[in-house]
Amino acid sequence: MKVLIKKKLDAALDICAFELAEPHGQPLPAFSAGAHIDVHVGDGLVRQYSLCNHPEERDRYLIGVLKDPASRGGSVAMHALKEGDMLEISEPRNHFPLQAGATHSVLLAGGIGITPILCMAERLAHIGASFELHYCTRSPERTAFQDRLAATGLAACARVYHDSVPDQGKLDLAAVLAQPAAGKHLYVCGPAGFIDAVLAAAKTAGWADDQVHREYFGNVIQATDADGAFQVKLASTGQSIAVAADQSIVEALEAAGIDVPVSCEQGVCGTCLTRVLEGEPDHRDMYLTDDERAANDQMLPCCSRSKSAVLVLDL
Repeated sequence: MKVLIKKKLDAALDICAFELAEPHGQPLPAFSAGAHIDVHVGDGLVRQYSLCNHPEERDRYLIGVLKDPASRGGSVAMHALKEGDMLEISEPRNHFPLQAGATHSVLLAGGIGITPILCMAERLAHIGASFELHYCTRSPERTAFQDRLAATGLAACARVYHDSVPDQGKLDLAAVLAQPAAGKHLYVCGPAGFIDAVLAAAKTAGWADDQVHREYFGNVIQATDADGAFQVKLASTGQSIAVAADQSIVEALEAAGIDVPVSCEQGVCGTCLTRVLEGEPDHRDMYLTDDERAANDQMLPCCSRSKSAVLVLDL
């Protein structure tokens, strides 16, 4: 659908906030805390941005975009947009939802990862749920949405840490995650290194996998020198399709006229999640948990490959 960039604001150094609205003032589709939208930036670029306004608002979507020096083009193109421009977006989808009935929620954000986490915090505050928020940034000037963090309902539950101001205290993951218990849930979003550190600390502390929820913004670049060719077989028709060493499964399927819904194409968003009926996937995504990968009964064909000569997919 088409939306209007109603406002473009500087949320922090190198971070712009975009307020998006239906051009004729109509209500936008509803969303829940943790949801994201696909934004068609132009030239075939599609990027995912978390919605960071309150879920009960239907007159606007608010997203925050970091101008990333390592960008593949999306964030630079977004920062070049101005108020009054039109954008094409998807309806909201949520692969990072709050868990109903949690006794306590621990929210951890690194950098621009505050966008879905802030939405979650405001939702939890709104319903009177127990939670705590820990937000790590490089410096005060790179800390987005400080006014909202200081608002009533969040200020007492939120703590911000800056790498550039270590004497104000650093996040002590071992202490924050020291008491896992039934009913408690942990949510983390931010750079891959930050998320990996949180997941490792949670595992050491004894958190169960189903109590830990994470959302990556991008996948790590993986070596492809040793990649080889393999076959993908479609369970519905028995058709076999060759996947070349320099080709993704999605690309091979597309060349054969088989459409698989994709969005991020980095193994982050989960849009292309597909059941595996036979064979052993070579998981290269950032979406599945370790236990889900070990089960080998689903995969993300946009980035993952095969360790076996043949993969039978539920397509």
